[in-house]
Amino acid sequence: MRKNRFISILALVAGLAVGIVGCATASEKGMTAKQSPKAAEVAQMISDADAARKKAASVKGEWRDTGKFIKNAQKALEASELERAMKLAKKAKAEGELGYAQAVAQKDLKMPAYLKY
Repeated sequence: MRKNRFISILALVAGLAVGIVGCATASEKGMTAKQSPKAAEVAQMISDADAARKKAASVKGEWRDTGKFIKNAQKALEASELERAMKLAKKAKAEGELGYAQAVAQKDLKMPAYLKY
């Protein structure tokens, strides 16, 4: 009697454990990349990169590839390639900030006459 009761309780606990684990993994699989907190972080980084690009463009210091990196980051985010999107967004943000700093630093630069076109 005790043995049967112990086995039935053990089976009940094992069944509950399997059910809980199954529900937890199902909710993770059901979550799309756009709903995840990481995707929100990537989207914010892309937005920050675009703001840095616009700031650099306001002083005519936008670098050539910054816009391309932002577009590729958005495409990677839509394709749920979050790591690639984050990498591209960080690169674009850095280029935007560096482009702004470069333009401001060289605003009053005097070029020699032999370098002028």
